[in-house]
Amino acid sequence: MSEQSVAGLLYDELLQKVEKKPDFPILTFENGEGLADEVLTYEDIYRGACKVASALRKAGIGKGDRFSLVMRNHPEFLYAMIAASMTGAVVVPIDPRSKGSKLSYQIRDSSSKGVIFTAEFAPEVLASLSELKDVKVIGVCYKEGFGEEVVKGYPSLNEILEGPDASLPDDANKDLNIPLEVIYTSGTTGDPKGVVIKGNRLPMFTMLAQFVWQYTEQDKLYTGLSLTHGNAQAVTLVPSLMLSIPAVISRKFTKSRLWDICRKHGCTTFSLLGGMMMGLYSEPRRPDDADNPVRVVLSAGTPRSIWEDFEKRFNVKIHEWYGAVEGGFAHNPPGVGPIGSFGKPIEGIMEMKVVREDDTECAPGEIGELIVVPKQGKAEVEYLGKKKASEEKTRGGVLRTGDMCHRDENGWFYFDFRKGGGLRRHGDFILPEYVEKALAELPEVSDVCVYGIPAETGAPGESDIVAAVVLVPGVALDLGKVRSALEKSLEKNSIPQFLQVVEEIPKSASEKNLDRLLKEEFRKDAPNVYRL
Repeated sequence: MSEQSVAGLLYDELLQKVEKKPDFPILTFENGEGLADEVLTYEDIYRGACKVASALRKAGIGKGDRFSLVMRNHPEFLYAMIAASMTGAVVVPIDPRSKGSKLSYQIRDSSSKGVIFTAEFAPEVLASLSELKDVKVIGVCYKEGFGEEVVKGYPSLNEILEGPDASLPDDANKDLNIPLEVIYTSGTTGDPKGVVIKGNRLPMFTMLAQFVWQYTEQDKLYTGLSLTHGNAQAVTLVPSLMLSIPAVISRKFTKSRLWDICRKHGCTTFSLLGGMMMGLYSEPRRPDDADNPVRVVLSAGTPRSIWEDFEKRFNVKIHEWYGAVEGGFAHNPPGVGPIGSFGKPIEGIMEMKVVREDDTECAPGEIGELIVVPKQGKAEVEYLGKKKASEEKTRGGVLRTGDMCHRDENGWFYFDFRKGGGLRRHGDFILPEYVEKALAELPEVSDVCVYGIPAETGAPGESDIVAAVVLVPGVALDLGKVRSALEKSLEKNSIPQFLQVVEEIPKSASEKNLDRLLKEEFRKDAPNVYRL
């Protein structure tokens, strides 16, 4: 690298690749069935990023300024992210499924000065901007094949990208320690919080790819996770760019086409999250399930109930892991730790403990909150504009995950439930994943989310169980048949009291089921709610 380069700085690392292999086809953006893929070389990415960086400057977005990005997985998402690295601006990637007050909240809470969005989400974004008068539109992006209408009166990002080349800004950012992006948490328990991510985190992702995931030049990566989520960036995007390992990125996650996409492109590994695993497992079995090029699935949250059958059915190995955008990491390589465990932390970097409310350590098998203890220094988390929440998250110099876990006698960790999200009925602790597995195996169910509501008995801490299900199109619901099937596979206390039939299970950008939204919609007398 030149003396002016900064190792680990996103755009600088990209520039080195452009100098060595400008025409290398590094990324394929898969747009969906019937639509053409977009294949990008290093040169394509760099040129696009320079043009977006120029547009940011013209819009008055400079070092330290934040701008929101509302789009699915498209090349323009990457251009904007690298443009932020070039200019020192801070990109705020917002889950494009955010609507109404949630979308407005994230734009407002981040103090974004501008926004870039695809025309697909113009109605939602423009509705939010009607109450956020000081936020300017930097560019509207149009993607062919999605039936988008022209949004009049705003700059076209397409015209900017089709226009003359732009050069790297003369005063390009050289500081790894300033914020690169603000990633919002899933908001599974309330309003999402913006986690400030500095540029110096990217080298860590590259190290994980090399020494933990053990990617090689023979691999081809795949993800259908939203790039607005840390997983897609850390596990797929950054390792691909930095290590010159080709990757395929779908516009959005598709459980029905995932294996076909991997077969078509020769993908050898992909990343999944717990809710996605159950969705894939609930797909109808096919004779060619095991006939695919995938060797390892990097999964965060594989349900114990389907782990072994998933590996056997699809002829893959599961590399389980745990992490959060705020920090903390553990993993369980294939064949190393016990099935059901998310693993152990990397020795010498951090320690994990399960503690009681008074911070005393739990005994093996005892459920408590998982905390992360750095080997050097203190845990640091910055929630944008929320000093009190940031301090509470790292109270005592440790990261308090909010995840309720336990460990076994050999130090392997297991996830039990999110703090405040336990499910008990008649004194028994109910694991939703087992109930979800039983429902997912029914031929009439295409997706499922199990959650609890306060028990009609009024027993403190007890729940009645609700199963929100998406039915296969054209299939009628036979309650008697469902009840009979569940009685054969579940204990009596685990059989849901209610079935809530919905068109889709709402999910976060990380594909976590947002059961709180289902709870908000749930009414015992609603026409889509049935008593089992």
